[in-house]
Amino acid sequence: MTARNEYGVKLDKNGYAPSIIQTDTEHCWLCGCCDQKLDRHEPFNGPFREKSKKLGMWITLCHVRCHFGKAHRDFQTAQTLKRITQARAMHYYHWSTEEFIERFGKNWL
Repeated sequence: MTARNEYGVKLDKNGYAPSIIQTDTEHCWLCGCCDQKLDRHEPFNGPFREKSKKLGMWITLCHVRCHFGKAHRDFQTAQTLKRITQARAMHYYHWSTEEFIERFGKNWL
């Protein structure tokens, strides 16, 4: 049986739904490079990582420069990624701000 999220979207073998933010996952979402190792990045990590994976709330980032260099070390970049992801998820899933907060604990907008 194929795993699916609550909206019926098929999950890959690692539990990820297709990204609702990025269509070209072969390039880094921040810098556009494709000649480095790419990592999937969930802006809502910790207790919300699994939800993020299942709902497609992730992007690909080049491993060194953008994933560890920006997304995890630069506060402004991390906040921007959270805001973009929240806005996209609310639009995509037709959630209100209150519904988003129920799922992810905070309003980042």
